[in-house]
Amino acid sequence: MTSYLLNVSCPSKRGIVAAVSSFLAENGCSIVDSSQFDDLETGQFFMRVRFVIESTRELQDIETGFASVGQAFAITYAFHDSETKMKAVVMVSRFGHCLNDLLYRVRIGALPIEIVAVISNHMDYQKAVVNADIPFHHIPLTKENKPVAEARIMSVIEDTGAELVILARYMQILSDDMCRKMSGRIINIHHSFLPSFKGANPYKQAYERGVKLIGATSHYVTADLDEGPIIEQDVVRVTHAQNAEDFVSLGRDVEAQVLARAVHAHAKKRVFLAGNKTIVFAASPGEYSSERMG
Repeated sequence: MTSYLLNVSCPSKRGIVAAVSSFLAENGCSIVDSSQFDDLETGQFFMRVRFVIESTRELQDIETGFASVGQAFAITYAFHDSETKMKAVVMVSRFGHCLNDLLYRVRIGALPIEIVAVISNHMDYQKAVVNADIPFHHIPLTKENKPVAEARIMSVIEDTGAELVILARYMQILSDDMCRKMSGRIINIHHSFLPSFKGANPYKQAYERGVKLIGATSHYVTADLDEGPIIEQDVVRVTHAQNAEDFVSLGRDVEAQVLARAVHAHAKKRVFLAGNKTIVFAASPGEYSSERMG
């Protein structure tokens, strides 16, 4: 039976959960899973409900009928078919570990997305992408041609109907204009040594300073470089017995895992933007395939 999602955000007020639950029950729906969070600092309420329709009602009719509940509680809401795969464009430069991991997870059904195009400023991964039957677009990007190159990138995004852009170690800085146009729709991944170890060879710098934890951060892209709302993070321990090359290998593994989990959360509508931070609900039972996400 197809399940559907209802995402709700609104000012906190007594009776929201009861109103949403009662509406669904009255319209022949059965709640499979529900998560909610009341942010006491901001006074905002967030809720994600997964449900099935056990009547002859259509989702469109239910969505239309929910308007009265939405109006009563000043709710911003959206209904989704949980089985629909989100269309995504992946952008990559010369580090391919995140791209290859995404391609594999999509192929085995561990990520609920459809990669509709891969864009790169280099040709390194053209063969791998084409062999996966995915269109590859080589779009060089420099300071001189940035407006033209970004116009081409936006054209690919719009022509494919992509809802999400994944920066899988894409090593070019996007313009403020593109960040604004795609607000909440671009996910990036980077090591978590910032701001301590900037520039080239951050893992070598970390090794030389004797760090004990290697981490990765996945976040939404904003005009503030590497400072967008964080979706997912993780770390792995390292010791003095490992060398700089080990740090790089371990770092690549954790980057791929963190990015995949962030993409899964976004595609399954588990992420709510709340100013400079995110509210990320755990996956509902059955929302992961039999393959574990890292």
